[in-house]
Formats: sequence, C-alpha cells, structure tokens
Amino acid sequence: MSIKDRIAEDMKAAMRAKQSERLLAIRMLLAAIKQREVDERVALDDEQVLVVIDRQIRQRRDSIAGFEAAGRHELAERERLEIDVLSVYLPAQASPEDIAAEIDAAIAASGAAGLAQMGKVMAIVKPRLAGRADLSAVSAQVRARLVAG
Repeated sequence: MSIKDRIAEDMKAAMRAKQSERLLAIRMLLAAIKQREVDERVALDDEQVLVVIDRQIRQRRDSIAGFEAAGRHELAERERLEIDVLSVYLPAQASPEDIAAEIDAAIAASGAAGLAQMGKVMAIVKPRLAGRADLSAVSAQVRARLVAG
C-alpha cells in the first residue's frame, strides 16, 4: 500500500472514530499532496509524498516558534499535535551515527574539500536522508565538517 493510500485510509478511520483533530491534520496533508499533484500535473510517488510530509512538518515547527514567541501556547500545542499525526507517515528517523556516516560518504564521493562544494555534498545526502532526518540540521553538520576539514 502506498503512503498516499495509507493516508486516505487513515482519514476514513479518523472520520469513523470522530477524531476531529487527527482528521483535520490528515485533510490538510492530503490537500497539500493534491495541490502539488495539480501544480506539477503528475501523480506523486512515495518519495515525493515524503517530501510533502517533511515540508508540512517543517512549516508547523516554524509556526510553533512563532506562536510561542507571541505567547499563543494553545496554538503551538495544536501544531505539535499535527506534527505527531504527520510524523507517523515518515520512515524511522536516522540515528546521529547514520547521519554522520551518510555525510562522510557523501563528502568522500563528491571529493569536497571546502565550503564551496557544499551543494555537491547536499545533493548526495538529501535523497538518502529525506524524511529520515531534519535536513536543515544535516546541512549545518555538513557545513561544520567542510569548514573544519
């Protein structure tokens, strides 16, 4: 079963169970997937759906920071609940050791020697860790390794 099919089945289950918060998060995710499919005129595969899910989670994390800075803790809590619902569809998160190994392998494969080649390293790392790690944190680690190395 594809991830998109699983999300649709979970939406039906949330409707039957009258789980309004979960249903709302799943509907927003399906709307984002459908919007991307319409924009690009393609049916998204699992890898592309994971990119959409990752983007939705990232947006909610940004919203949490803004809501907490504004003292709107109830809205921040709602965003956290949505992150919990969306995170179910992501693959198991990579361990810090796995991330470090992927970065090392990408640096070796690209032959990067400095910060100017960071784009080459990220082009290799990004597909390998998409959905399994926070890519902004991975980018910071790559930057640190290239500056130190």
